[in-house]
Amino acid sequence: MLMKQNVYFIFLLPVLFLALLTACEEGGRYVDPVSTDTSKPLPVSNVEVHNFHGGAHITYTLPTSENLLYVQAEYKINDVKTRQVKSSYYSDTVTVRGFAQSQDYDVTLWAVSRANVKSDPVVVKVHPDTPPYLMIRPTLEISPDFGGLNIIARNPLEETVGIVVITYDSVTQQQEIVDQLYTATDSINHSVRGFRDIPRSFGVYITDEFGNVSDTLRQELTPLFEQVLDKQQFFAYKLPSDNEIAYGWDLPYLWDNKVDAYSAGWHTAPGGPLPIVCTFGLGGNFQLSRFVLYERTAEFTYSHGNPRTFTLWGSSVSSPQDAVLPLTSEIGTVVGDWVNLANYKFPEPPSGLPPGATNAQDAAFVLAGINFNVPINSQPVKFVRLAVSETWSNGDFAHAMEITLFGKPE
Repeated sequence: MLMKQNVYFIFLLPVLFLALLTACEEGGRYVDPVSTDTSKPLPVSNVEVHNFHGGAHITYTLPTSENLLYVQAEYKINDVKTRQVKSSYYSDTVTVRGFAQSQDYDVTLWAVSRANVKSDPVVVKVHPDTPPYLMIRPTLEISPDFGGLNIIARNPLEETVGIVVITYDSVTQQQEIVDQLYTATDSINHSVRGFRDIPRSFGVYITDEFGNVSDTLRQELTPLFEQVLDKQQFFAYKLPSDNEIAYGWDLPYLWDNKVDAYSAGWHTAPGGPLPIVCTFGLGGNFQLSRFVLYERTAEFTYSHGNPRTFTLWGSSVSSPQDAVLPLTSEIGTVVGDWVNLANYKFPEPPSGLPPGATNAQDAAFVLAGINFNVPINSQPVKFVRLAVSETWSNGDFAHAMEITLFGKPE
């Protein structure tokens, strides 16, 4: 039975909320008393069109009328869906967006009075440039990844789009959505997990906030084998440059499967040098695929010694020697027996609140654990070092509750 993985409907909520808020604002903007003057206003004039990707700015001269309330634009973004937007009498511009293609579209403009009387219509043609979701589609690439597939694409305009993954569901016997990512980042790099290492057909398409959908990129891939590393095989491997432990929060608490804020984790003593480092063995030789890091929550959420930027170092040597790690370095940098596997930055609070003033949403986000990918071409390692270069308090100590590593044995 195929289980649907990581369907991020939560990312739809901000879009829907914004749409509702915008609607409320537009509705509330025109609550002036209804006029008894039912005369028809004159239409807008001197109309000019300034096209952009997926839309157009339409400027005009407003009619001279003290009774004018707003200008309304109505247009179809595709063969089915019609949109309306309004611009108040304080503005000489209305913006139309959401067009599915780069082609001619008719936009009808009306000047509307306070008595809700429309002027004669003015029809103007717009020809938007290629919509952002269609600009992204040719850059879309998919490839096998540990436990699933990896998706990369370019979003140069940083518009909010959805990356939707579908595959065959043996229960419904149909293609079903198994993952949705909504993002506005310019470089999209997203992995979808949870599949066995057998051939499977995947499809990926791009959508936008207006419901436009690209064609689907389809490809048969074989996900790479991935397993959760056995934490019972982990062991502390303290090196001279590792930071001192404090408050009895010894390193093995980092893999004891306890993530609540008031259990023990790994915690270093204040006053240590940067980066703040701990070292442990994996009990075998593994090519790492990803890991989940759990930071302290409750009053420590996005504050105190929680890691903000950090590096994962690895070694394939049976008894690696100590090396003082740099504060920053490029992926692949070798220092003694150690190689930089990847550099990471903990995601910002999803609430948008500043660190130190976060809410329950942020605490729940952190408590669930944050997934970090290890580059697919990383070398197998027997030991790892977590090197924290910056905490959320910019302090000289660090702490974390738990780490779970994934990969395949070599």
